[in-house]
Amino acid sequence: MNKKKAKALLIKYENGELLRDEQLRLNQWYLEQAVASKETLSEEALKESYDYLKNNLPVLYGSRTAKLWPRLVGIAAAVTAIIVGTWFYIRQTAPTQKATAHSEITLNDIAPGKQGATLTLANGKKIRLGNAANGELAKEAGLVITKTANGQLIYEVEKGHGELSKVNTLTTARGETYEVRLPDGTLVWLNAASSLSYATKPNERGERKVKLEGEGYFEVAKDKDHPFVVQTRGQEVEVLGTHFNISSYADDEVEKTTLVEGSIRLSSGGRTRLLKPGQQANIKGTGISVEDVDTDQAIAWKNKEFMFQSESIEGVMKAVERWYNVEVIYVGARTKERFTGGVSRYDNVSKVLDIVEFTGASHFKITGRKIYVSK
Repeated sequence: MNKKKAKALLIKYENGELLRDEQLRLNQWYLEQAVASKETLSEEALKESYDYLKNNLPVLYGSRTAKLWPRLVGIAAAVTAIIVGTWFYIRQTAPTQKATAHSEITLNDIAPGKQGATLTLANGKKIRLGNAANGELAKEAGLVITKTANGQLIYEVEKGHGELSKVNTLTTARGETYEVRLPDGTLVWLNAASSLSYATKPNERGERKVKLEGEGYFEVAKDKDHPFVVQTRGQEVEVLGTHFNISSYADDEVEKTTLVEGSIRLSSGGRTRLLKPGQQANIKGTGISVEDVDTDQAIAWKNKEFMFQSESIEGVMKAVERWYNVEVIYVGARTKERFTGGVSRYDNVSKVLDIVEFTGASHFKITGRKIYVSK
């Protein structure tokens, strides 16, 4: 969270208008700032940060957190954040302590995912983008398809070309993510284990329609005459130009659409809802519920982070499974604890597991590309 957003949340806090998830984000920001700046902040400024947190953490997290407070102050230089129990934040210990505490899961550590995808052209040709050289990849249906130096896939329309529209599909495997600029200029980020199908001439039928499986973040190019439509297994989302995230994995019970900027209309099971920025639509079966959320959490994956809020162990491990391309196996009973916190997606898997294991709610063992989870 940047300083501008933190300032806005502080104003809401002072006015008594802060939502619960916003309070959580503000607390985390204060902790990170206090620890990262401990050597440069004045003693008075550092005390102000601690006073804020001391007054708010017990209210949000309960009496178990209040007992932790003196310890947090005492080891601020070594700890980014610690919340024990239902909630957690990232813990950074001294090297010798960390090696001792987490040797079992770091012994067979697993590297994070990377940029990569497979592009399937209309003629069936498949191009592995992770291995492809930068520059022009193909020409098809009046389009030149290129790969940039930073790995982005770009479509450029050749003027005056009269071929009919064809469908391309961009697919990420588990452990892959990719960014594409569609023929109309729309930018799409694909999360792991996802696919996006789109027409090479998007305006041919009066609308720009794509099909998404998995998760994608969209920054739609404005075109008032040609609505942009995203079709998933459970809904259709129509926009003119906006930023939003859709999570529609087949193995998730709830399909989530989160609006960051602009406005969208979604339809599911004969029902239609309009979303405002900061709202998330949750679709389960034929029902649609809408709630206010912290959009930073919904798009954290696109910003190279894991961010969880009151998430179950199953939810945490699904994200791990998709990004690190591993198989998760549960041994015995599963914890009912809920987890909140964040960590970089580009750390090894042990960093994510350390956070959960530190709470004492679950323990892990890594064998090859299998992660065993026990209570």
